[in-house]
Order: sequence, then structure tokens, then C-alpha cells
Amino acid sequence: MAKGWNRSLSHGASMGITAMIPDTTIGQLTQEASKRWGEIWDVNAARICIMLLCPRKERKMMELHGDMIDHGQPVMASFHRPRAEAPLLEDQGFDTRAASFQFVDLATADLGLWMQHLVTNEGWLRGSIQISSVPFSVGLPSQRPFETIKTLYFRHPSLPPLEHYFLPFPPDSLPGKCFVSLPRRAAAEMARQQAEVLGVGRLEKPKPEPVPEPAPPAEPEPPAEPEPELTVESNVEDVVQDAPVEIETPKPEPAPSVPLPPSPAPSPAMEATSTELPTPEASEDAPQELAPVEQVELPEPEPEVNSQSELEIELRAFFQELIEAGVEPSSFMDDPRWEDLSERSLAEGLETWPILLEMTAMG
Repeated sequence: MAKGWNRSLSHGASMGITAMIPDTTIGQLTQEASKRWGEIWDVNAARICIMLLCPRKERKMMELHGDMIDHGQPVMASFHRPRAEAPLLEDQGFDTRAASFQFVDLATADLGLWMQHLVTNEGWLRGSIQISSVPFSVGLPSQRPFETIKTLYFRHPSLPPLEHYFLPFPPDSLPGKCFVSLPRRAAAEMARQQAEVLGVGRLEKPKPEPVPEPAPPAEPEPPAEPEPELTVESNVEDVVQDAPVEIETPKPEPAPSVPLPPSPAPSPAMEATSTELPTPEASEDAPQELAPVEQVELPEPEPEVNSQSELEIELRAFFQELIEAGVEPSSFMDDPRWEDLSERSLAEGLETWPILLEMTAMG
């Protein structure tokens, strides 16, 4: 068992849940993802298919790699064993019996988390590889030609580099066993928030169109009650009951008149009081003059301090130069300056992959 895996297994509870699904492909699982995993699957998350080359004796560990990773979206992986196409790899100086070849389909926001332990602690190396259809001259019984794909690949340091790989079908159509790693719900929510902050692999979900509410059914009108039939006796009684009855009420007697006293004449003091009004100078409620407000000078904001190291500034300038030149991100590793920057970043513990994802998404 590799040194790095002893440390990972000592963490205790697993981060993901890995399951094996037989007789399927990565493409089939992608099409059925919404029905299989519901809220865990984000249909708008950008995804990438990478290739991993590990020693054959460590294949079992790579099958369960997702159990130790706190990733946010489901990860689907399948292995391919070259048989008739093995001579095409041996012509490149690669011993196919010493390695296992794995294709991993995952969200771009989870790529750094998936590879961080392998690159930092076990020294895995990254590069770009071309995946092409097996030539018809090989004579495979069944195959489906497809256009050449250039993608990222990571290899164990004990394995030599590989520039060209051949498949009878596209990577997402390889039949066989698929290993699916599902995240915990908390990890899925955290990855969505990180993707929104970084602007990586997150698209705006379309808002559902409002559905008009159906009009409530009209209440049926109650049936009219039939009028009762009147007889001669009932008509007479109704006339007697409805006839007004005159009641004689006693007339009120007139009240005796009482003379009122004469009103007093207004005094001079009352006239002075009613005519004199208070002047504004004598009013106690007159508004007072406000004291002038002193101007307070606000302190000038302190200039922002750039917390980036010299190496990170140099790395960002390198990425920006290639982006402006129109170079594909998967070809960045082909630049002769990349090997020196990668080794220096690894020595200082600077993660280059999140910076590349951030700058390519912003560009």
C-alpha cells in the first residue's frame, strides 16, 4: 500500500460513497444521473474527463479513491485494459503490463480536490495526452471510430510518460464496470458555493415558467323554492295581520317658559385680551438659531496589500500570456517554462490547478 494511503485511511469516516455498477458506461450514467441521484446531481456543472495511469498493483486503491475525497458532485470512472491495441503503446516504449488505465469523469470544481493528495503527497505528474480511435488495420471485431481527443492525464512517478493512447470506443462509451463515487450532501452544497464564488463550472439555472392556476369551478345556484299555494282563509288572515292598527297617544302639555338673565357687557380687560396677540419677539416658542456644524475629515482608506507571493505573480503572468495567445488550457503543460514553474510551485506548496481554473474561467 502506498505511503499516502496510510494517512488517508487514518482519517476515519469516509468522505464519499463508492459503488460499482456492472454492464454500463460513463455516458449512460450521465444520461440517467438526474433520475438516479436527484438533488446531488447539478445539470449545469461543467465536467471534464481525465485519464489516470497508476501501477497495476494499486488499482484497487484507485477504485475506492473517492471514499477519501470530500468532493461535491458524483464522480464516474472506468478502467480499460489494452489487448489487441497493446503493441501501439509498446511502440512508444510503454509496458502495458505494469500500469492500469483509468478514465475519470468529474466536475471541474472537484478536479483539484480529486488530485490534490496524489500530486502533493505521492508526486503524481500531469501532462496532456491524445486519445485516438484504434486503426482498422489492428483488426478489432467491434469498434466505433471517433475524432482524436486531447485531454489532461496524470501518472504515477514510477511510470514513463505516454503521449498517445488508443481506444475502440470513446472514453464515455467503454462498456464494462463503472465505479461511482457519490458525495455527502454537505459536501455537495459546499462545492456548489465554491463554484459560485470562483465562477468555475457554474451556470445560471433557467427559471421555470409560471403555471397559471386553474379557475375555481362556479358554484351551482340553489334551486328556487316553490311558492306556497294560498287558500281563501289564509288570504283573509294575512290581510287582517297586515292591516295597520291605530293607537291613540296622549298629546304632551306645553312646558312653562322661564325668562333668562341679561348677558353682562364685555369689560375693557376682556376686549384687550381678545384683540392683543403676542409678538414674535415675545413668544417663548420662537425657533432658536442653530450652531454651525463643524466639518469632520474622514481618514483616507489604506491601500490594499497584495498578498500574492512572487512565484504566484509569475505563475499568473505565465497563464495570462498563454490565454491571451489563444493557447488551449490542456496545452499549457507543453510550454518549456511549465516544468520549472511546476517544480518551484510544488516545493513552496503553491497549488497551481485552482489558479489555472480561476483564470481560464474568468477569461
